[in-house]
This record gives sequence, structure tokens and C-alpha cells, in this order.
Amino acid sequence: MLRGGIHVAMQNKGPMDSISVPKVVTADSVQAEEVPTIPLGSLQTISTLQPEVSVHSVASTRAVSIPAPLVVQSEEYRRGPVEWLRVWWDGIRPAYLLLSLLPVVVGSVLAWTQTVSSKTLLGHFHVLHFLATLAAVALLHMGANLVNDYYDYLRGVDTSNPFGPGGLIQQGFIAPRSVLSAGLAALGLGTLLGIIVAAAGGWFVFLFGFIGLGCAYFYSATSRSLSGLALGELIAFCIFGPLLTLGAYLVQVQTGQLNRTVFLYSIPLGLLATAVIHLNDMRDAESDTQAGKRTLAALLGLRWSRVLYLLLLSGAYAMIGALGLPHGTPHLLLLTLWALPTLVVVITGILRTDTPAGLHLVMRQTITLEFFFTLWLVVALAISALWPAILPHLPSISLPI
Repeated sequence: MLRGGIHVAMQNKGPMDSISVPKVVTADSVQAEEVPTIPLGSLQTISTLQPEVSVHSVASTRAVSIPAPLVVQSEEYRRGPVEWLRVWWDGIRPAYLLLSLLPVVVGSVLAWTQTVSSKTLLGHFHVLHFLATLAAVALLHMGANLVNDYYDYLRGVDTSNPFGPGGLIQQGFIAPRSVLSAGLAALGLGTLLGIIVAAAGGWFVFLFGFIGLGCAYFYSATSRSLSGLALGELIAFCIFGPLLTLGAYLVQVQTGQLNRTVFLYSIPLGLLATAVIHLNDMRDAESDTQAGKRTLAALLGLRWSRVLYLLLLSGAYAMIGALGLPHGTPHLLLLTLWALPTLVVVITGILRTDTPAGLHLVMRQTITLEFFFTLWLVVALAISALWPAILPHLPSISLPI
């Protein structure tokens, strides 16, 4: 018998059996002093071999870190001025600037057509005011894009979306704080230039500029951004439609009086721009939902978002029909139908694709559609104004009887 209650029973065998089979029986309890232990000195030796352990708080933090760039350049590599200019140019997304510049062109042309007559064939056009308005609007739009990228990055929106922002932050090209600073600087310069321009247009231009500046900043800024409250389409229609078109018109005519006809012409531009913004949200619906950003496209789903997109396009052309088809209206407005081939392309595209890459392509085609739509609209407005003014100056031709 062994101490501690462990018994080993051995059975004697015959002389031929040299090996006995032990039988081990485990006791119910073992005395404490019989439990194997490791000397304290050994533990101390093992402890000296381990690295020191530091304890840090695991509380949540809102600190923002810059992601590692996808392509790491060598230490000897330095970007030149042209390369930096190209990086910033891509970051401000110049294709989107057409959404704000085209209404300025239409509003200015509408103001010019009212000054064309048989006595003043070329009318009156304030070139400096027009260029200053374009510059102010472009700066505000660029600033809005950069601020949008910064706040979307803070909330984790589009961090893994290759078709989302310009990529200044996501690719690690520019620090987030620098992007925000550049965006605020662009908004500030656009505001100062806008104030100078608004002095020629009257109080309505000041009001429109104040609304536009607020929408440019709060479209993505703060946790309760306008775009995150499913208001992106409504904001796009108001800004890229009536607000910019009427504002540019007032800067040219310098009367301070709104015009109902100009408002009607601004509606198709607003609808087409809204279609672009809606497609942008359709493309980013998955990443927006994951980041907690609620857009109209994410709430409606793909099927009903397609329906809304088609309604926006149909509404733009329906307005042109209402302005150009009735008796006594400028029928040359129907020249905008020359953009129908591009319209067919975007409609077939939206019906056939459901991937972010496909929606991104359709969105760019929609921007092209708005460009050609606006181009033919401007041509139609110019010819409709110039032809009656030129007609009295044409020599009369008498046909022999």
C-alpha cells in the first residue's frame, strides 16, 4: 500500500511469469502535501524569460487613422507639381462639376435672349459676371466634394468602395485634415467671390447663395447630414435646377426680379441632375447601408430605385415637350431630342445592370446625357432669339410672275 490511498495490487504468478500486471486504484481524495509542485525559483526563472506586459484601456475611441496606400513608393520617389495637380484634380471629381455649371450657362443664356432684338442683334451679355459666377459655383462645388469625402471617411462610408470618393484619403495620398482644409478653403473662396457676384444680382442671389453654401457643407457634414436623411435627391433638384439657373439669370439681367419662364426651363436640368445623384446613391447603396447612412436608394431597393430613375428622365423630356410643342411656343426646343440616342443607352443600361461597376458606367452616361441635352437646349434658345431679330434685316426676294 502506498501513502495517500493509492493501492497497487500484485498477484503472484508461477515461476515462468517474470512480469506482473499492476492494478491502479485512484482514491477519492489526495492529501495536499502530496500534490506535485514547482519550486518557486523555477517560476521566477521562467518569469524573467517573458516580455513585460503593458495594460491599455480598450475603451472605444474616435481617433482617425490614415490607411496604408495601396502602392508604396520608394523613399527616393517624390511627386512633381504636375503629378500633385493631377492627384487633386482627380480628387475633386471634375465630371460632377457639370451638374452645377450647366444651369449657370442656361440661366445666363436665357437672360441674354431677352436682350436680343432687331436693333441689338447681339444683345447684352456681361462676360465678366458670367465668368465670375462660373468660378464661384465651381469653387463651392469642389469644396462640397472635398468636405463630403472627409466626413464620409470619418463615418466609414465608401472606405472600400472603388467607385465612391475621389480617393485622396482612401488611397492615402492626402491626409484627412488636409482634405478638409482644402475643402473649407474652396468654400471660403467661393463664398467671397459669390458675394461680389451677388451684389449685381440683388437680394435673391444672396439668399440663393446662402442656401447653396449651407447645403454644400451640411450635405455630408455632421452625424445628421442631409444626404444621410434621404434628402440627397431633393437637395440636388433644388440646387442644380431652379436655384443656380435663377441665380445666374438674375446676375445677368440685374433687375432683381424672378422670371417664371426661367423657373420652368430649370426643371429639366434639376431632374437630370437628380437622376445622376440618385444613380450615385444606387451604386453606393450597399456600403452606405453598412455605414448606417440612409439614402433614398437604399430605402427603396434596386427595383423601385430604377423606377424613380426612369421617372426623373421621363419628367425632363416631358417638360421640354410642354415648353416646345404647344402653338406659339419655340418649337426649336425639340432639338433636345437629338440626345435621344444617349437616352436609349442609359435606359437600357439601367435595366440590364445591378452591379456597382455597371451603375457607375450608367451614371457617367447620364452626365453625358445632361451635357448634350443642355447643349441642344442652348442652341435652340439662341436660334429662337436670333431668327426673329435677323429676319427684318434680310433682303426681300420678289419672285417673277
